[in-house]
Amino acid sequence: MTATTKSAPVARTPNYSDIQVATMIECYTTEPTRATVDALARKFNKNSRSIIAKLVREGVYQTPVRVTKTGAPVVRKAAIIANINANLGLADSDLASLEKTSKADLEALLTAITLRVVA
Repeated sequence: MTATTKSAPVARTPNYSDIQVATMIECYTTEPTRATVDALARKFNKNSRSIIAKLVREGVYQTPVRVTKTGAPVVRKAAIIANINANLGLADSDLASLEKTSKADLEALLTAITLRVVA
């Protein structure tokens, strides 16, 4: 068997200098888009994921809003059911079985309820 010896801890070199971090934060807060992230990645010769990770650690990254193919924001079925319950004055657990209903049917039901409540 060979004996292993512990060597002195290796000093870590940071991936980004303080100037680079300040530049990233300034550029991204001015225009928080994916295009800005890609431009910063090219400028610092890093990949986009690395830039995003650094911006997240610095607390300035904003997750883009997810949208459907039509461009509408993504709405979960649970949110639609909660809205139906609120319009009907029911507790959230009263219509729990609606989770199995299709999203299109839930949206149609919500629209019908909303029209009747408003009318």
